[in-house]
Amino acid sequence: MAVVSTLSGLLMISDPDGRILNLSLQQLEHTPFKSYLVPGILLSSLVGGINIFAVYSHIICSTSRYSWSIAGGIVITVWIILQMILIQSIEWLHFIYLCTGVIIVLMAYQLKGKWAV
Repeated sequence: MAVVSTLSGLLMISDPDGRILNLSLQQLEHTPFKSYLVPGILLSSLVGGINIFAVYSHIICSTSRYSWSIAGGIVITVWIILQMILIQSIEWLHFIYLCTGVIIVLMAYQLKGKWAV
């Protein structure tokens, strides 16, 4: 998720019209956005950034690694729910990412309890 959200966000920033990702500006019709620039910035920095930090915290075996994973899963879940509400559409990928975010939260929460330092 860290890589996908970061790269997708960067592609949205580099092409705010959405052509690179085959996105239509019509999807933004019911949102406050006129292009994919701001969503791309938020996706790469917020969703991608938190999840990259979660991965890094696992690599260095930080004591807060499970907390960062929970935060990353929550951010993914909230992002997808807001996206579905704003664009007023549900695609199969939304379901996959939503389930992934929830699974990350549940697994990290479970592991946090087992491996608490």
